[in-house]
Amino acid sequence: MQLSEQAIQSALAELEGWELRDGKLYREYRFDDFVRAFAFMSGAALCAERAGHHPEWFNVYNRVEVWLTTHDAGGITKRDTDLAAELNALL
Repeated sequence: MQLSEQAIQSALAELEGWELRDGKLYREYRFDDFVRAFAFMSGAALCAERAGHHPEWFNVYNRVEVWLTTHDAGGITKRDTDLAAELNALL
């Protein structure tokens, strides 16, 4: 079920570094180098696979951009906020 705007804003208050961009949860992670960025992506991939919920992401060198939305629900759901919190916990 899609979250209300109020629920999204409440979740964002708890999710360090995340923002609402183009109707999706968005965060840019920066690392010391490519190996650390790739290690993060590997851990994130395992989290996403366990949850059965896969992010849209983009990587260049030490930067990883992540967008989360639940396409089936047509917007942001608890699955997105939960995965965002799990990704933050990888740091």
